[in-house]
Amino acid sequence: MQSAGHEQLGGKRAFLAMLGICLVVTLTALDQTVVGTALPKIVSDLQGFSYYSWVGSVYLLTSAIFLPLTGKLGDLYGRKPFVLGAIASFTLASVLCGVAQNMPELVIARALQGIGGGMVMGTTFASITDLFPDTARRITWMAMVTTTFGIANAVGPMLGGVMTEHWGWRSVFFVNLPVGLAAAWVVVRFLPSFPGHRQGNERIDWLDALLMATALSVLMLVLEDGSTLGYGSLAFWSLLTAGAAAGGWFGWRLQHVSAPIFPPRVLRLAAAQRLIVLAFLCGSVLFMLVFYVPLLLQGGFGYSPRSAGLLLTPLALGMPVGSLINGRLLSRIRWGHKLLSCGMLCLVLGCYLATRLTAETPTSQMLIVLGLCGLSFGFQFPNLNLQMQSAVDRSDVGAGAALVNTTRTFGSMLAASLTALLVNASYATAVAKALPQKGTEAARALLANPQVLVRESDQAAFATALKPMGIDPLPLLDIAREGLMSGVHHALLIGMALASIGAIIGWKLPTLPLENRELCSLE
Repeated sequence: MQSAGHEQLGGKRAFLAMLGICLVVTLTALDQTVVGTALPKIVSDLQGFSYYSWVGSVYLLTSAIFLPLTGKLGDLYGRKPFVLGAIASFTLASVLCGVAQNMPELVIARALQGIGGGMVMGTTFASITDLFPDTARRITWMAMVTTTFGIANAVGPMLGGVMTEHWGWRSVFFVNLPVGLAAAWVVVRFLPSFPGHRQGNERIDWLDALLMATALSVLMLVLEDGSTLGYGSLAFWSLLTAGAAAGGWFGWRLQHVSAPIFPPRVLRLAAAQRLIVLAFLCGSVLFMLVFYVPLLLQGGFGYSPRSAGLLLTPLALGMPVGSLINGRLLSRIRWGHKLLSCGMLCLVLGCYLATRLTAETPTSQMLIVLGLCGLSFGFQFPNLNLQMQSAVDRSDVGAGAALVNTTRTFGSMLAASLTALLVNASYATAVAKALPQKGTEAARALLANPQVLVRESDQAAFATALKPMGIDPLPLLDIAREGLMSGVHHALLIGMALASIGAIIGWKLPTLPLENRELCSLE
């Protein structure tokens, strides 16, 4: 059925179908880069720096939950309805983000947006496999997605900075509205409705979904609010126990129920196991760069959102450039499966160089370092998906793609929480050193929130609070900036270590000839 449908798909119709997929991908590609650049300004205006990591991590949480669900549902019932559902939910949630009046409202809206983002990731890449079952043709058409992703990534940081400065941060969410409407129209008109691969009474096990959602939600809550609850408190350990129990039950059910979200036959493949670990590591380092480098540039180095967006452009643009180079090399060299490891090695170097960046670093050097980091991801993302698609059976393509993207999202979510803990601890230590004397409680309260580093009104209030004591606020703000920069630099060192592990695992990947699926399960 799939093959027949594919044979009838002419060049023009294939292009229009891929155009719809590219517009859908643009939604999430723009969101990653635009929101990351605007985030320091957002939390400053809404006065909620304690929610900084929540804006990213809650999006990743709901994405991680709905991504495998949608991937499995697409395998069973066909993907087009879920692509349209992804567009609708993501676009509507973007509007809710744009009208949020406080940080809790924004976090809730981001959670809803994450549902749409997870659906996008769970359906679009698997749809390309439906359109082009032949691997060689799929790689060729993937260049169209790569180019689109590249344009969105290249424009995103600069667009986010310019829009934030001239029209306010709310505009970065409203930009998704016209893109979403255009994507919906093209998908309805031109994306074919391929049937699913449902076998007998195969279905979704919703208890699995509930257990996975519970385990992930509890894990994020423990990581984000563990210090507030108290690591020795009954509430903390009760939550941790509940999350571990849900996770353990979920793992047990994967091996014992008839229709698990992630088929055990996929999890047993040696190649799939390594790719899952690599996806986790890749997602972890990506989040550190995309969400915390903007904070480093604006809060630590003092750049405006527009200038920070320009500096981040090479990070975003490097991804599709690396992906295009990867695609050219993949079909021309015998050791193409090693390219993923090469990308990880580039990331090791990029993260190390990023830890050496300071406010005095020349702009050209910053551009090169961030470009190298972006280039490295271009050798990872396409290979993760292509090799997983080659490793699994046709009926498991959606589940396999969902597994890679879910673990990558889970890695990003975990990195969000752990990086926030590290940065906050480093910043709090610096503030304690900056204002140890008594009588500075009002000033200490202002300095305790890193938003003082990007919010001019808070800096003025801080200077006013110190004026009666004759204390110059500038050296104290510099100490606070050093604490923030130190926290981000230490997080990047952890990212460097994770990338090193990924390079070793990637080098040991079994040969995965894209034209021969049977060799993909070799030990």
